[in-house]
Order: sequence, then structure tokens, then C-alpha cells
Amino acid sequence: MIKLEPFTPADFSQLIEWINDERLMKEWSGSLFAFPLTNDALEWYIEGANDLKNPDVLVYKAVDTKNGAVVGHISLGGISQRDRAGRITRVLVGDAAARGRGFCTGMITALLRIGFEELHLHRISLGVYDFNHAAIKCYLKSGFKQEGVLRDVVRHGNEYWSLVEMGILEDEWRTLHPKSKATV
Repeated sequence: MIKLEPFTPADFSQLIEWINDERLMKEWSGSLFAFPLTNDALEWYIEGANDLKNPDVLVYKAVDTKNGAVVGHISLGGISQRDRAGRITRVLVGDAAARGRGFCTGMITALLRIGFEELHLHRISLGVYDFNHAAIKCYLKSGFKQEGVLRDVVRHGNEYWSLVEMGILEDEWRTLHPKSKATV
């Protein structure tokens, strides 16, 4: 089981260790950060984050409740109270050995619970590169629907990457989680 806890400066070194090459950096952050990832960049990233009373962005580390190990990173940004919408960004199961063990689904479910039950959002979206089949499978399993593909949106080296746009609505969340309190 996954528990999300605020991402703080104490977590910077772990994330920097995980993001150990330029391609992974681009997959994880798009163009938000330049490689290599630095403490200064992460300080900027979390500035003003995690204020549930006036949320703009929530940035979390993912903790495996079985052993207390930090296994990943995830954020919910672009939060609009007016539109009751947000966007999941920067999803990473950090240790390659931990991938394929259900941590991604746990992280997504935990963040959707916050978005729909605590923030009372109506829609949560995300974008994933079309070659990231494991992530797409995780998002579909979590209830997201594919909404479209933005072709060749990012250039990395000599190749272009296309972005799969996905979204989930509060009613879809409630259908999957009937005990949910996500109503407004």
C-alpha cells in the first residue's frame, strides 16, 4: 500500500539519485528541469507547494507502508478551483527494481483520492509519452480514459515523442470507488 507524504528538501538527494540520465529527466519532467537535476531547481519546484487551503500544486513522495521505504514521486498541479480541475505530473517509481510491483497504481489512486475527495475536483488529467506502455497500463487500470494523442510534441536528440492525453472525471472515480466521499 502507498501513502503520500509532502516532498521536502530532505527528499531531494533521493530524487536526484533516481534521475540519473538526461532521457529519464525529459521523460519525468518534460522541459520543466534541465539535466542534471539540482537542489536549487527542486527548491524552486516546491516553493509554495502543498497548501491544501489554497492549492496550486501538491508535490509528494510515495512511501511503501509495508516497510517505510520511499518508492516514488508524484505531483498534482495546474489546480483550478474555478474549473475544479487538476493535472497529474512528474510520476516516477524511482528504483527500477520496484517497478512492475503495483506502486504506480497505488500512487495514482492515492493522488486521485486527494484530488476528488479532499479538493473536490471534477476532472484530473495527465499526459504520458506514447512509448511508456507500463505507465499507460497503470493509468488505464486506475480509471483514466485516453482522450487523444498530441503528435511529435517533444524532441529528444534526433527523435520526436508523442503525448497521450488521458483524463478521469469524478463520476468515473466514484464508480470505481463507491465508498468515496467525492461529492460537491
